[in-house]
Amino acid sequence: MPSDLNLIRNFAIIAHIDHGKSTLADRMIEYCGGLQQREMTEQVLDSMDIEKERGITIKAQTVRLNYKARDGKTYQLNLMDTPGHVDFSYEVSRSLASCEGSVLVVDATQGVEAQTLANVYLALDNNHEIIPVLNKVDLPSADVEKVKRQIEDVIGLDTSEAVETSGKTGLGVENLLEAIVKHLPAPQGNEEAPLQALLIDSWYDSYLGVVILVRIKDGIMRKKTQIRMMSNNATYLVDRVGIFTPKMQEVDALYPGEVGYITASIKSVSDCHIGDTITDNKRPCESALQGFKPSIPVVFCSIFPVDSSQYEALKDALAKLKLNDASIDYQNENSTALGLGFRCGFLGLLHMEIIQERLSREFDLDLITTAPSVAYKLHLTDGSDMMLHNPADMPDVTKIKSIEEPWVKATILVPDEYLGSVLKLCTERRGEQVELTYAGSRAMVIYKIPLNEIVFDFYDRLKSITSGYASFDYELIGYHESDLVKVQILINEEPVDALAFLCFRGEAEARGRQICERLKDLIPRHLFKIPIQAAIGGRVVARETISALRKDVTAKCYGGDVTRKRKLLDKQKKGKQRMRQFGKVEVPQSAFIEALRIGDN
Repeated sequence: MPSDLNLIRNFAIIAHIDHGKSTLADRMIEYCGGLQQREMTEQVLDSMDIEKERGITIKAQTVRLNYKARDGKTYQLNLMDTPGHVDFSYEVSRSLASCEGSVLVVDATQGVEAQTLANVYLALDNNHEIIPVLNKVDLPSADVEKVKRQIEDVIGLDTSEAVETSGKTGLGVENLLEAIVKHLPAPQGNEEAPLQALLIDSWYDSYLGVVILVRIKDGIMRKKTQIRMMSNNATYLVDRVGIFTPKMQEVDALYPGEVGYITASIKSVSDCHIGDTITDNKRPCESALQGFKPSIPVVFCSIFPVDSSQYEALKDALAKLKLNDASIDYQNENSTALGLGFRCGFLGLLHMEIIQERLSREFDLDLITTAPSVAYKLHLTDGSDMMLHNPADMPDVTKIKSIEEPWVKATILVPDEYLGSVLKLCTERRGEQVELTYAGSRAMVIYKIPLNEIVFDFYDRLKSITSGYASFDYELIGYHESDLVKVQILINEEPVDALAFLCFRGEAEARGRQICERLKDLIPRHLFKIPIQAAIGGRVVARETISALRKDVTAKCYGGDVTRKRKLLDKQKKGKQRMRQFGKVEVPQSAFIEALRIGDN
């Protein structure tokens, strides 16, 4: 039966990391009877093992709940639990595009944090009605009035009707559900119009093929409907229509305003584009829906299989992951040191780490990854421009007029006593201060910083110098010209492309020395001396030497004339020189992996 549109509410839960979104979603599922008590687990919507282990949400998840309100009507609530980390903001923006309202969760003990602000702005961009919720009010350190004032001062939201809840005890969950029914708008839609559905998400199931999550705008999605993807005109026959309660449950049809899943025996992963519009092939809609803004990768690294025979398996695994996470970008790459692999783009370091972990866990692959880098813009002397994703592809210095690197606007919220060390860290990383204001007893610092400087260990350093109290968020603001140089690492006078990197001229020498020192300990000794050098152009800026293994060639001489020993030693010396000239240095793959972990220092 089609639902009355006025009885549907589509909303997303948004918040900073660890403010209790997933736990609050658990209580709402429990209250509405989505799962029985014995089926409940903690963070029931965090379905991946990595999510449970790390205690973070990586994928936005959806669930349909039936709530009997105080006015006696039963409402259909489509809830989306979203990630809080800055690297997964693309997941958040996708979820918000398919809803009409947001529930903003703020921790009553910590107040407004950097990601709280970022997510509110995303919700406002989508014209959302926002309900402020103060979570964790049962904790002794909760200061409800202070946090309400902070929300009004920093964000500008009216908190007179803010809901006070505790995701742990379930306090205030009914009031929150009532506020959702009362304050959030119902979706618009017309079931007589041609089918128009937004493709929100998709993932690969080994039994069902590709499963697609859709939000119906107009028309009705039934089984046996022949659908068409508007971006590439691929057609399929729908064989299963269903909803998440949060278990998969089949239904006869999806109506306007509803969120559910469909399967259509889709074998080709490339046919599904997140943000695409799905319509009826026989009676198509006039125009496609406005999709999502494409995500812009900011961190790049190359991924190679340890065993070259796993290349096809890696290619297949990346295609399946891209189906589930549209923000990954990848293309083929060939390296002389590491063989065939892929150059991949990610939204941040955590995103990169999670994808690598998912590749090794879900697809059982052994991988080598190169050092993360960012994309640079090169202006060449012949008037053309090029984007440089891999330092190994950098053209000759004489052909380059100037190099631009990406800069970000970083927002850091930090307690007053740690402000000095945060300012020092930002200045060390070539940051330029834009603004310094106060929100209660906490300082809000806004800096412009080169992305290259925050890619490695900025977040870890920030957390350690502020005892974990600082919160951090950033957005790209464009490219600026910088004095950058390419540092090439030479082993036995042979350049190793996998270890080349670009960095600021003032730091090039120290970084080059660091890698040379690491490699000296990692490369096993050979029968000849091995020089390891870091060079900028033709100038060597750092060098370490691995001494040769000694073999006593005079051991068989018992007494006799000393000239016999001299002859043998001279012969050995000549042999070592020839070996050094023609000998190949075997660099074990473990040495590559360790050397590339330069950011750990």
